Amino acid sequence: MSNSLGKLFRVTSFGESHGRLVGAVIDGCPAGLELSEADIQPDLDRRRPGGGAVSTPRTEEDQADILSGVFNGKTTGAPICITIPNRNAQSDDYAEQRSIPRPSHADYTYYVKYGGHADYRGGGRASGRLTASMVMAGAIARKLLTAQGIEILGHAVEIGGIKTSARDYDTIRRDARFNATGCADQDAAKLMLQAIDRARRDGDSLGGIIEVIALGVPAGLGEPLFDSAESAMAQAFFSIPAVKGVEFGAGFAAARLKGSENNDPFIISEGRVQTDSNHAGGILGGITSGMPITARLAVKPTPSIALPQRSVNLESLSAAEMSVRGRHDPCVVPRAIVVAEAAMAITLCDLSIIAGTMGRVMA
Repeated sequence: MSNSLGKLFRVTSFGESHGRLVGAVIDGCPAGLELSEADIQPDLDRRRPGGGAVSTPRTEEDQADILSGVFNGKTTGAPICITIPNRNAQSDDYAEQRSIPRPSHADYTYYVKYGGHADYRGGGRASGRLTASMVMAGAIARKLLTAQGIEILGHAVEIGGIKTSARDYDTIRRDARFNATGCADQDAAKLMLQAIDRARRDGDSLGGIIEVIALGVPAGLGEPLFDSAESAMAQAFFSIPAVKGVEFGAGFAAARLKGSENNDPFIISEGRVQTDSNHAGGILGGITSGMPITARLAVKPTPSIALPQRSVNLESLSAAEMSVRGRHDPCVVPRAIVVAEAAMAITLCDLSIIAGTMGRVMA
């Protein structure tokens, strides 16, 4: 089982959804970064359950606790271990799925791969709760990137088929974090919230699309071919349990364009090389171009729904019917936005250290 992400800035996740705690070990963080729990908590608060009408009723405080790697308020260069406790688990809700796997969950595949020994409570290691590990590491990565002049923005651009109109960076900064859907288009956000509430009342769920953007990224990050910026970032994005598709720049829309429409002409602006458009999404040949990096993530509907569903009994190998009990999000998109930002931040930190643009010691 691979539980680590990154090469030089490396994040290892541990814990289970209904175990004692979940946490992360971050190895390779430069020494000398001022760091405390207060730097991590805001992002954890954006991800934590029980935070509003679109979230699971499971309430967790998700208070970060830094156990190692920080001394006198600054990182030491040693591995940083951070944990948050699980205080509100209700494991009895999951007893049935030990033999009857939930449709579109990892219950069956984990059962096969680990011979029935995997922790099935709340999805165990496959639970979205484990994204807290990525968020904690991402908060550190974000602080490192901010010192380099790099900013990461995320917002919901579609939920339940309701799409936003285009929004500029200032609007995303101002509006996306301050409504329950994480959408910067306030009119669309109201419709999204209504759609999520309808799905919840119907015992169903919705999916959507997250856009995540990195501004101020220098040209030259990423390695040719197999360690390209897109390859590394896509791996991080697909490590988010609900993500089923990733595109950069124009993405799949580029397949419907002519070369003359999709190409990004080079220009000189403000004394440096830029492109007049950004269909490439800030990456050319797997290496950052200096333009904003734009990526979109397709997030599936929450598979835990109250409606009756067909399944099988793994013990008797017979047909079965089930409805999922427990506490679940009717739409995970709003809480996943900060996770997507964290995935991008972790990747850019790793690529920056590999490229030598971020040192092992903070200046």
